[in-house]
Amino acid sequence: MLEAIVQKIKQYDTIIIHRHVRPDPDAYGSQAGLAQLIEKNYPEKNVYVTGSEEASLHFLVRMDEVKDSDYEGALVIVCDTANQARIDDQRYDKGKELIKIDHHPVVDAYGDLQWVDTTASSTCEMIYELFLHMEKEGGVLSDQGARLIYAGIVGDTGRFLFPSTTPKTLTYASDLVHYDFDRKELYNEMYKTSLRVAKLKGHILQNLSLEEAGYATIPLTKDVLDEYEMTASETSQLVGILGDIEGILAWVFFVEEEDSIRVRLRSKGPVINKIAEDHNGGGHPMAAGATAKSWEETKQIAKELEQACYDYQK
Repeated sequence: MLEAIVQKIKQYDTIIIHRHVRPDPDAYGSQAGLAQLIEKNYPEKNVYVTGSEEASLHFLVRMDEVKDSDYEGALVIVCDTANQARIDDQRYDKGKELIKIDHHPVVDAYGDLQWVDTTASSTCEMIYELFLHMEKEGGVLSDQGARLIYAGIVGDTGRFLFPSTTPKTLTYASDLVHYDFDRKELYNEMYKTSLRVAKLKGHILQNLSLEEAGYATIPLTKDVLDEYEMTASETSQLVGILGDIEGILAWVFFVEEEDSIRVRLRSKGPVINKIAEDHNGGGHPMAAGATAKSWEETKQIAKELEQACYDYQK
């Protein structure tokens, strides 16, 4: 599969790379890290990254302006996205051929080539593996490419604390830190906390209630977000804060947006990605996201999370 992907890259003059909506460092890192890898080894090619801008990730990379005409005869690669509905920029099917590179459990089987590795800690880990394959024939990785890939691995492993971290993950990370980029600056950007975020964190912890089954629900209404001057996307910085609390097996953040409710699910054991898949989302067994159309639907999600916790304890 690695060689098949390399051959497709060699074949096309224009390559457009997508990732999922509501991006995280792994989405940005794999998308832009792959772009850097291609540009470094095939400088004659036109390589674009596309999708909505995420202000909190501007320190990693900025998106390109991609015209409809750029898709004519192009190779499109989608990174870190299990299902087609979550691909950012729905023009992904306008190219000549499509490749899927992902580490999530398969929700949609799409693309002319599909490289899915659910044992990988991150899609960035897979992009580094692609580089190692290219390196056998003289391929090189730029410092910026290494920075982007490293950021994605760090982000999706929770700084190497999550169970998805394997010996291979740590080997790749140890390779990447030999490149010339400022890790201290990168960590500072990834994990800095504004006063607004810190105050909302306090609100969450003060209003937390743990249900008998071992789960917690965190509703963040528009009124709460306005009170703390927070956007829905900024709340992603807080989704992991309950992971160290004794007795919590799983939790969910319900974040109100303009016309829907963003659902962020996390777990320390119960399988939660099936819940997300049933509510316009997807993800990993222990970390997933979805979209609820109403607060009434969030009650159903909470019931399903409760059942998942009970099933886990049987």
